Amino acid sequence: MSRPTTACIGLGANIGHPRRAVRDALDALATLPQTRLVAASRLYRSGAWGHVNQPDFVNAAAVVETELEPATLLAQLLAIERAAGRDRQGETASLRWGPRVLDLDLLLFAECVINEPGLRVPHPHLHERAFALVPLAEIAPDQSFPGHGTVAEALRLIDASGVEPISDG
Repeated sequence: MSRPTTACIGLGANIGHPRRAVRDALDALATLPQTRLVAASRLYRSGAWGHVNQPDFVNAAAVVETELEPATLLAQLLAIERAAGRDRQGETASLRWGPRVLDLDLLLFAECVINEPGLRVPHPHLHERAFALVPLAEIAPDQSFPGHGTVAEALRLIDASGVEPISDG
């Protein structure tokens, strides 16, 4: 049996029932094989990134310990997206960063740097995305972020003013 590796996952949604989709995805992460959900952030609201003429997003982050290889973990994340109704194949390049019923990103995988077709870790835009760094810093501020120090150090370098926690009420 291999030793568990810490992985960080970003979650987001902005169409359908975003809060429920993100919460359901967190529950699904807790059921992944050879994986344990270690921490989940609060839910946050943020304006859309990239393609800005769309509804605000609900975002969160999770930390898992997994014995899965990075590509296998990513495949599991994509399966959770599909189960929520996301069709990545139906999304065109013109809708990149467009509305999502659910989006799960493998942000960090221990201290690994991976650059393979379909899998780039650290996530290539993580260092500029407050909507991902704010929830991740809530639960894993000291997590190593190759090329950027730690999650907290990367967050200090960007404007996070548009990312607000969502009350449970």
